[in-house]
Amino acid sequence: MRFLAKSLAALLLSAAVILPLGVVGLLVLAWYCTDHQPSVVRLAVTTPADLARALRLAERNDPRKAAPGVLRTITLTPEELDLLLPHLAAQLARGQAVAELQDGRARVQLSLPLPSSPFGSWLNVQGQLVQTEGLPRVQALRLGRLELPQAVSDWLLARGLAWLQQNPGLGTAADAVQRVQITPQALSVVYAWHDGLPGPLQAALLPPEEVQRLRAQQQRLAQLVQAPQPQGLALHELLQPLLALAAERAGGAKATPEARAQEQRAALLVLAFYVNGKGLQAIAPAAADGPSPRPQRVHLAGRGDLAQHFSVSAALAAVAGTPLADAVGLYKELDDAGAGGSGFSFVDFAADRAGARLGALAVGPAAAQERLQRRVAAGLTEQDLLPSVRDLPEFLPQAQFHKRYGEPGSRAYKRMQADIERRIGTLALYR
Repeated sequence: MRFLAKSLAALLLSAAVILPLGVVGLLVLAWYCTDHQPSVVRLAVTTPADLARALRLAERNDPRKAAPGVLRTITLTPEELDLLLPHLAAQLARGQAVAELQDGRARVQLSLPLPSSPFGSWLNVQGQLVQTEGLPRVQALRLGRLELPQAVSDWLLARGLAWLQQNPGLGTAADAVQRVQITPQALSVVYAWHDGLPGPLQAALLPPEEVQRLRAQQQRLAQLVQAPQPQGLALHELLQPLLALAAERAGGAKATPEARAQEQRAALLVLAFYVNGKGLQAIAPAAADGPSPRPQRVHLAGRGDLAQHFSVSAALAAVAGTPLADAVGLYKELDDAGAGGSGFSFVDFAADRAGARLGALAVGPAAAQERLQRRVAAGLTEQDLLPSVRDLPEFLPQAQFHKRYGEPGSRAYKRMQADIERRIGTLALYR
């Protein structure tokens, strides 16, 4: 009994010493690894010129044009990498990123948001990717002020690759990559494309719950357009029931802002793909496995092109934020003003801006979402979505546009932009 008592006392004494030391160790680790400010401060702002570069990049590296099994190379210049990294970091982890290409290595910095704590609300990561015969090796990895030993960096990389292999889609994509080459002039990824890659990769990048949201909206849309309409359908006739379904699926009046935003984002995505004559197969094949919605013309203010502009900008704003949606709309209009285009249209631009405003409401703060749902419950009309724009200039060739308004950002252009914003702002939905 005495031996048992001594053993228990020793165990309690050890616990009294070791546990506090463990807690202290964790606190010290948290203090070393976290910061109050991000080390990378960049805004993922996209300009029309950026979009033009991104479109050329996607066209140049479209893997679907490659024969199965043939090695292909995606080459990114420092400027192109600088364009893509902020958006990738923002979309995947709501963070910020920057990379500097060197000879055989790349210096990468990440700033990732963390739950707020006394130690800081940012994890700043800095490291080097060193070129090898296959995938790069992580070297000199630093978390905040803590520099990790190489053995720990190697272990983390191995664990990350093992996690990728457990995910069918991402593992398939990782296996397709043969090697990565790094020079100061470019980052080149050599991969072998095969026909089975898109499906698993899309499935991996799109969570099952998101597929369910899209499928539910797709099925509701198929019901709405089942009967043929010779004159087509007004955009609000589809938008209202889809947003009503989103509110119902989110939990009605008790819905959290996050749940409501997720459901409304799915509604806007499904609507945009339908209005623009595209199928959900492009982003979510599993969500499109039910009845296909009957193709019908959808119009806004009597025009199909305005419904297309509005719906695409709403979906983009809900997914990527209004700066990207604004840039896409402006890029489209500047492109139309060029040779072979229909000309710059401030009418289309107004539809872009109104759509972006709606998308921002759909995923914005709780008060904005509630305002949108109140209008949906009361019954949306066409006048709720878009102000009168018939008097705005359109079909302006490039030469005429530059003569009257100069470049975007000029005083004349800003006056037109302010007038459009004022008109949209008079609508109750956007106040």
